[in-house]
Amino acid sequence: MVNGDMMEIRWHGRGGQGAKTAATLVASVAVHEDKFAQGFPEYGPERAGAPIRGYTRISDGQIHQHSPIDHPDVVVVLDETLLEIANVTDGLGEDGVLIVNSDQSPEEIRKRVKLEGGKVYTVDATKIAVETIGRPIPNTPMMAAVSKVTGVVTRKGIEESLREKLGHKFGTAIVEGNIAAVARAFEETRGE
Repeated sequence: MVNGDMMEIRWHGRGGQGAKTAATLVASVAVHEDKFAQGFPEYGPERAGAPIRGYTRISDGQIHQHSPIDHPDVVVVLDETLLEIANVTDGLGEDGVLIVNSDQSPEEIRKRVKLEGGKVYTVDATKIAVETIGRPIPNTPMMAAVSKVTGVVTRKGIEESLREKLGHKFGTAIVEGNIAAVARAFEETRGE
């Protein structure tokens, strides 16, 4: 864990991209991996395309905080257009991690957001989602990127959770497409 025995992750996305699902699913995976976790969205205008935030806390011990995350260890950006309209790195510490859904290099993203310190990673999650799932919903590849970069949850845990949670709602093709998206994101996430 980054912050003592707790890691705090703030998700930035747009309505319909799955940021809320990603925040809660990563927390669910952590619980299944014998950790304590919270995953919740910050509700605002509930419409497709509106900027939204999600939050995930994962700890080895009980979590007593129940508030939005102002000083995240990790920031995950599902829609790079938010880099120009929201201060996504607000509160991110010197050792923080920024993971962006982009076809740009981590170095280009660092310059774009004027980030000093920390680490920057990118993965073209939308492209992966379109090619594996058939829809531009980048949350599954971004969850895999978080797993790869931080190790806070395992790839296997994400895959098992996707099979369990999606298997009840969707057909085999969608579930296996999401599993393929996880595998690709693990391979294609790049850092500085």
